[in-house]
Amino acid sequence: MARDKYQTGRFGDELVSASAEVIQEWNPQPFPTWGTAIPSLRHPDLVPNFARRLAVWLNLPFVTVLTKVVETPEQKTMQNSAFQARNVAGALEVTGRCSRGPVLLVDDVVDSRWTMTIAAWLLYRHGSGPVFPFALASALVRDN
Repeated sequence: MARDKYQTGRFGDELVSASAEVIQEWNPQPFPTWGTAIPSLRHPDLVPNFARRLAVWLNLPFVTVLTKVVETPEQKTMQNSAFQARNVAGALEVTGRCSRGPVLLVDDVVDSRWTMTIAAWLLYRHGSGPVFPFALASALVRDN
């Protein structure tokens, strides 16, 4: 995954098909009727390209509705959850029209999960149905 992200700027088809299989096995209910992606100013095409191809595998329309309007430091550089929440607050906006049905919200890596939380809240507030977050990986390391 990291090789694709940093060397080619695109996630491979194998990752798309494997992600589609995971989502189909997960079988969120109600099943999403459309998909969208977390936007990035650093890598503007990476996640939307992946999410668009994933939507095709799942036979869902892909709709770009979220926009990142403020460049912020990466969440992993923040000292704690409060700083992470403040870091993303106001950085995203809904600039497209949300479909009414359940939505699959896609990102590549989650760290604090605040970006997903705020994006989901924005989508729901702007008329989407239930929001199902899906990320390829978590940067959060927990001690067991």
